Amino acid sequence: LPDNIDLAGKNVMIVGASAGLGLATAKRVARAGANLIMAVRSGIPEKGEEVKQESGNINVTMRYVDLLDFDSIDKFIAELVKDDIRIDILISNAAMVPLKARKTPQGQEEMFMVNYLSAFYLINSLVAKDVIDPAHGRIIITSSESHRNPKDFDWDKFGVYEEYGINETVSRYGYFKLLLTTFANELSRQLNESGKNIAVRSLCPGPVNSNIAREAPGWMQPLLKATFSIFFRSPEKASDPLMYFIAEKNPDTASVNYLFLMQRKAMDEKSVSEGNGKKLWSRSNQLLNELGYEIKAER
Repeated sequence: LPDNIDLAGKNVMIVGASAGLGLATAKRVARAGANLIMAVRSGIPEKGEEVKQESGNINVTMRYVDLLDFDSIDKFIAELVKDDIRIDILISNAAMVPLKARKTPQGQEEMFMVNYLSAFYLINSLVAKDVIDPAHGRIIITSSESHRNPKDFDWDKFGVYEEYGINETVSRYGYFKLLLTTFANELSRQLNESGKNIAVRSLCPGPVNSNIAREAPGWMQPLLKATFSIFFRSPEKASDPLMYFIAEKNPDTASVNYLFLMQRKAMDEKSVSEGNGKKLWSRSNQLLNELGYEIKAER
């Protein structure tokens, strides 16, 4: 990782930038001189003002998007197009670990939506409308080593809402990270086939001392906070692999590079499989169509 990263003139958007890893990355990106867009559901405007104050960079804007609602995502994208925004580097960082299953406005399960399906819809829509620079763009997706944990894909239950409780949260989190990592690989293949010069990167920042477990029961919170502070990495330190990919010069677009902490590592074979990637791509588009949504190229 270079000592001095210069992002002057670069338009960088971070989805999920109001806390933890996303906020720490936002501050480092702003300090490096980028024009920063923080795409968030909460923290407007105070988190943006915090980033401006700590970085000394006034070129920081916040835009509202609720990843639990496709209508909100559509409105967010429409506003970017209307304002003629062109993004050089997109960081897809949003994630959640709920206490139990809950339905979104379109009837999907919240963790499935935020940790996978919204990323699929948002990123593909931004690519289709050329909001991400088609000649030199970069997409960085925060995943997790837990994508290795699931034994296989459960295609029969893809997009099917199911109730679950706290005992199943961790296993489902890993499964949705498998979907996300598989998507990253297939996205890279699709971009290469379409001729767009957009590099795709993915990473696991390791355990981060953040508020991702904020929905844990009250009695558990003191224990979690103590554990996180002792054993987990600070968001600033955990953002190193993100900053590495952000600072990368002339990134290769041929395939997805994956970092675990600051080590290059092969992804789980299930996620790299072209067959799984194409099936996931097809199933995701089919589910969106059933819900009444479609990825459109028209601006």
